[in-house]
Amino acid sequence: MDQHFLSVEEFNELLNNWNGQTIKISKIEMDDVDETMIQLKNISYATNTRRIDDYEPMHALQFNGTGNVDTDSEDPQPLPSELYEIPLEDSSLYEFDGSSFLLSTSRGVYKIELA
Repeated sequence: MDQHFLSVEEFNELLNNWNGQTIKISKIEMDDVDETMIQLKNISYATNTRRIDDYEPMHALQFNGTGNVDTDSEDPQPLPSELYEIPLEDSSLYEFDGSSFLLSTSRGVYKIELA
C-alpha cells in the first residue's frame, strides 16, 4: 500500500483498530530518538483551553495503557503514568503506509507501529 496523508478522523479510525495490542512509538526530535512500548487499552483526545502559552498544546492524542520507555540508559523505564501524549497542531500531518503511522508536528516526528 502506498503511503498517503490522512485526515485526523481517518487516522483515528485506523489507529483504533490497534486497541488491545502492543504498539511501539518512536519519537524523533532533532538528533534524539526515544522508543516507547505500550500495551494499548484505548486512544483518546484532549483539549486544553486553559493554556498559559503556546508551548502547551491545544489538542493532544493520548495513548492509554501500561508500558516502558527505552532511553539512553541500559534498562527500559516504566511510563510515569498510563498515558502517553502527543501534542497535536493544526499543521500536523498524518500518514499510514499499511503497517505504520507517521505523525509529523513542528516539534518532531512520531512513528507508531505494532510491536
